[in-house]
Amino acid sequence: MTMNPLTRERWARFRAHKRGYWSLWIFSVLFVLSLFAEIIANDKPLLLHFKSGWYFPIVEQYSETQFGGEFEAEADYTDPYVVDLIEADGFMIWPLIRFSYDTINYDLDGPAPSPPDGVNWLGTDDKGRDVLARIIYGFRISVLFGFALTIISTIIGVIVGACQGYYGGRIDLFGQRFIEVWSGMPTLFLLIILSSFVEPNFWWLLGIMVLFSWMGLVGVVRAEFLRCRNFDYVRAAQALGVSDGRIMLRHMLPNAMVASLTMMPFILSGSVTTLTSLDFLGFGLPAGSPSLGELLAQGKTNLQAPWLGLSAFVVLSVMLSLLVFVGEAVRDAFDPHQQR
Repeated sequence: MTMNPLTRERWARFRAHKRGYWSLWIFSVLFVLSLFAEIIANDKPLLLHFKSGWYFPIVEQYSETQFGGEFEAEADYTDPYVVDLIEADGFMIWPLIRFSYDTINYDLDGPAPSPPDGVNWLGTDDKGRDVLARIIYGFRISVLFGFALTIISTIIGVIVGACQGYYGGRIDLFGQRFIEVWSGMPTLFLLIILSSFVEPNFWWLLGIMVLFSWMGLVGVVRAEFLRCRNFDYVRAAQALGVSDGRIMLRHMLPNAMVASLTMMPFILSGSVTTLTSLDFLGFGLPAGSPSLGELLAQGKTNLQAPWLGLSAFVVLSVMLSLLVFVGEAVRDAFDPHQQR
């Protein structure tokens, strides 16, 4: 599919912004790798050959009795007894990191948290879980949460801003007063209060944050629709009997999407920061979930284990810096005053 000249020019300006262009590539590679976290870090073999059969433990559960054991429960592939049974008549292919985010290493040389070594490359946390595995899974959750919150908030904000700007009058007046009141609500305090009634989880946090995060784009979209609604092509479409929804969607929305797209990377970075902050304070994901904020909290609690705080700090710094650089490149690409 060929791009029109304007899109081609914007893409050229984006590629000319080397820092943002390469940041997009680096962030994309890291995110795609995190999507395959179960293949990279897991306490189950990727592939298992026993006698004449092939088994895939990461996608299917197998009982210990299938490998000559005594229990009907799922086989524990870290148990030396089960390992000896399998390796007597077969072999196992393990992931690069032989720990999942909730796997506890009981063979530590000292008390947890233990420092980095050849087994746990970034050490373990205060419960003996591998830090690198938790970072990989936590990175994925943080980015997916940010993407979901950004997309839903953008859709709601664009719809509300478009309706206010296009119709104006009382809709715009009452809408602005509602936003002024709603934006003054103490989001963190509400989350703390609600967490005492409902156990927080991914979807609960996403729903609560959507209630307060959609207002970021309302102002720019509303201003663009207020500017465009008196243009000749809009009035001509109204005179021809074109429906309001069609005019807003096909003729006015493309102009407003320029401002929306430039703000989305910054909204994404803010969403990741919000989830990390809630996890750090203990009002985020359930206990035991892989979380960068929870890792930061452990670093604060265990000052004698600096690898905990440093690992989370480096990951968050790199992630947010990449997103900010991408946002700057997108902003420059859509800026009509920028020259190649």
